[in-house]
Amino acid sequence: YNHKFYSEVQNAGEYTQLAYYQTDILIGAICCRIEKRPEGGHKLYIMTIGVLAPYRCCGVGTSMLEYVLNKAADDQEINEAYLHVQTSNTDALNFYGRFGFEQKEKILNYYKRIDPPDCFLLVKTFAR
Repeated sequence: YNHKFYSEVQNAGEYTQLAYYQTDILIGAICCRIEKRPEGGHKLYIMTIGVLAPYRCCGVGTSMLEYVLNKAADDQEINEAYLHVQTSNTDALNFYGRFGFEQKEKILNYYKRIDPPDCFLLVKTFAR
């Protein structure tokens, strides 16, 4: 990632979380940023979430995502959360679907160095 990514992660406060095993082995992370909405309010952009392979299916990703979504839902200024998922990543699409994310649109050629380069924009709106 570039310098801008790390600056945004650093400024995200509690919307960026690290997961550790036995306090000293980093096994996962979720990195988000808060963006202003043109129509007012804010939205949470989930830039990346990842868990080391041996710790997947242990609830680590679920816990991190639940944490940031609950925090965002409690903030009256944040109206929605969104992210991009590669069209071929059915595991991720199913994972986010369980949290109420909906596919809003398909974006062609979103990714530059992976195939397929297309993604879906997933959005979760918070009830107010």
